Parts: sequence; C-alpha cells; structure tokens
Amino acid sequence: MASTLTELVARFGGELLGDGSITIRQVAPLNQAQADEIGFVSQAKYLAQLADTHAAAVILPLEARDATTLPRILTPNPYLYFARVSALLNPPPHPPAGIHPAATVAGDARIAAGASIGPGAVIGAGAVVGARTVVGPNCVVGDHARIGDDCLLHANVTLYHRCEVGDRAILHAGCVIGADGFGFAPNDGRWEKIPQIGRVLIGDDVEVGACTTIDRGALEDTVIEEGVKLDNLIQVAHNVTIGAHTAIAACTGIAGSAKIGRHCTIGGAAMIFGHIEIADGTRISTNTLITKSLPKAGTYTSAPPFTEHEVWQKNAVHMRNLDKLVNRIKQLEKRLTELESKS
Repeated sequence: MASTLTELVARFGGELLGDGSITIRQVAPLNQAQADEIGFVSQAKYLAQLADTHAAAVILPLEARDATTLPRILTPNPYLYFARVSALLNPPPHPPAGIHPAATVAGDARIAAGASIGPGAVIGAGAVVGARTVVGPNCVVGDHARIGDDCLLHANVTLYHRCEVGDRAILHAGCVIGADGFGFAPNDGRWEKIPQIGRVLIGDDVEVGACTTIDRGALEDTVIEEGVKLDNLIQVAHNVTIGAHTAIAACTGIAGSAKIGRHCTIGGAAMIFGHIEIADGTRISTNTLITKSLPKAGTYTSAPPFTEHEVWQKNAVHMRNLDKLVNRIKQLEKRLTELESKS
C-alpha cells in the first residue's frame, strides 16, 4: 500500500503544507523514518527530533506549523491521524474466501458469502459466520454460536456454544469466549458445580486481546458492549457487564457480576471486586484494587509507589501499627483538648 500526501488529506482531512505529490509507503518513529515514510509528533517535547529525522513528511499539531520545513499535515489530533494512516498502509491480512479442506463445518452451519474458514477450524451445528468474516486456523466456533460481519478471529480462538459476537470484532489468538464461570455450591465439605447456562454477548467493534478469557453467565448473560477494547490476559468473570467504549489494559481481573460503565479506562493488573458498579467515565490506575462501588466518575488509585526494599520494610512496620498509632493520636488530641480547656 502507498498513498500521496494529497490523497491522505483528501481521505482523512487536515491541512497540508508542502509538496503533496510525495508518496508515503509506511509509518515510522521520527528517529528511524526513511525517505518514503511519515512520522508524527503529538507532544511539544518531541519537536526537537524534527531536526534530525529522515522522514519524507510528518504529522504535526496545529500549533507546530512552523516547527519544520518538511512537508507536513497539521491536525488537532496527530496521534489519531497517525493511527488512521497506519491502518490504511497496513491492512490486516485477508485469506481467500471459502472453507479450507482441512476445516470441519457442521452441515447446518451457515457460512456467509465472502467468509474464510481456515485449516483446522471447527464450526459447530447451527453456528452462523457472517459475511467477509475470517475464522483463523484451529479456531472452534461452538454449536449455535453467532459471529457477525467483517470479524477477524486469529488462530486458536474458542467461541463456546450459543455465544454471540457482533460486527467488525477482532478476537486475538488464544482468547476464550464463553467458558464456564467459576460457580460452585458447598456441600458437606465438597464443591458441587453450578451449571452456567447464560451466554457471552459481544457487541460491534470490540477487540479482545490474546489469551483473554470471558466467562459465560451463570443465569444471565455476560455482556461486552460495543466498542470495548480488552488487552491481553484479562479475566472477565460470569455475569459481568462492560459498558460501551471502555478500554481495559492487560492482566486485569474482574470478578463476577461487576458492572463497569461506559467510556471507562482501567490500567493494567487492576482488580475489580464482584457485585459492584463503576460509574461511566471512571479512570482506574494500574494495580489498583477496587473493593466497592464507584458511583461518581473520577480517577481512583490504590497502588503505592515502589521504593528500595529496605525503605519498604521500614514502612511496612509502620503500616502494621497504623491502628495503634491512630489510637495514640486520638488520646493525645483528647489530652491536649483537656489541657487547653484548663488554661
């Protein structure tokens, strides 16, 4: 793929300064870009790199129009513009339409025109695969599962029975959608399994990272609304709801029946307790433990900063004695009040 600067501006907008006939074949960091590549600057602290770059052109914020004499595209959001150019120049692979001879497809499964079923894939009874969707090698699509149009399932994705995926979803390698939730009833010192009879419902334009797991509901469905972006190695337990356009970074764990609002951002390795609700627009920092509902949007952080081990050991001692220290301070405050009242 290649495009001239003029063609990029015609497609994505922005203000072009300089020679629009220059052909761009790839995107690259400023310090590595070559003569047929385009870079970008989204923060003023990186403008100094423009002096040494070999890029053919750059994408800049509006206020940096005079920061270089290179051909440049000015836009309010250089990072977003860069992402769109990169997507144009690097389209995802699309194998030939049709069912590979090494795939296994149930006789009553419905495979739409233009869909591609890779080698080793298994499509269960009554399953539906939408138009132009790619089901990669060794994927398993369970009985009566449904996948929308223009989806991409990378190799080794497992979509359990009756689960549904909307249009334009991307499921990365090894993710598992619809495994049983962790439900067991205690019975005289033993555990008795509770059948998980709900589904997983995934909306349009959702992306699920590699080896992320989303459990099916125990009774009601687990719901991932449209536009949600999930990183790698996330655990989403049964009956969770994740609101539209929320983004969650890697290694986060979300316990059962938690309800996460729309347009939230959750940092990596955060832990979310079950049966709580998080307001729309909430931001949760990395490694943060959320133990109760957050009815008010804001930024929440619980992870302490790292220190040298010796300092951490000293602070840990104080942490263990916080309750005693608080009681001593209360007693001192009370004594101080008594002395002041006598003076």
